[in-house]
Amino acid sequence: MKVIIFGATGMIGQGVLAECLKDDGITEVLAVLRSATGRQHAKLRELIHRDFFDYSAIEADLAGYEACFFCLGVTSVGMKEEDYRRLTYDLTVAAASTLARLNPQMTFVFVSGRNADSTEKGSVMWARVKGAAENVVLALPFKGYVFRPVAIQPAPGITSKTGWYRAMYATMGVLLPLMKRLAPGLVTTSEQFGRAMIRVARHGAPKRVLESADINAL
Repeated sequence: MKVIIFGATGMIGQGVLAECLKDDGITEVLAVLRSATGRQHAKLRELIHRDFFDYSAIEADLAGYEACFFCLGVTSVGMKEEDYRRLTYDLTVAAASTLARLNPQMTFVFVSGRNADSTEKGSVMWARVKGAAENVVLALPFKGYVFRPVAIQPAPGITSKTGWYRAMYATMGVLLPLMKRLAPGLVTTSEQFGRAMIRVARHGAPKRVLESADINAL
């Protein structure tokens, strides 16, 4: 299987990339990036692309893949809805619609979040925008799935690029393993998250919107 990863330098994307590189059934990983990861691996090809709203210049590089793991995302903290929508909804639609046209048989897994609002009418801004992006992914002519994690325990060496996320995880580093034992449906590890994505790409899933407990079960 040949896979594409968007967001391979982020905390979630780093974990997904690591699991893809470990998996013997994955023969090629294309990481679409604004800057290089710094990783070297025989299966990994990095494609540096600056405009994540227009893929016309690199369409030939994006064709022929069986799966895409879309791990890009920004925090909505301090952002106006217009700006957050552009960097969440518009950015997702640009990539997903291009890939659906180039690879209509592919599996596309979109990372969302718990309580995303698929009605697009709720009072919480980020949830409305994430829900709108989910709806596009599920409507496009490929096999679209949505992952809605709550908390992810990163593997050693994996860190977020967002400062307050790093601070939060440093504070919660001791608590997350305990939370996983006490509330296993709310916490997943980056390893489980990556393996669940790969499983969905290979075998599908019982439903198309997967909460944290569903991800762990996979």
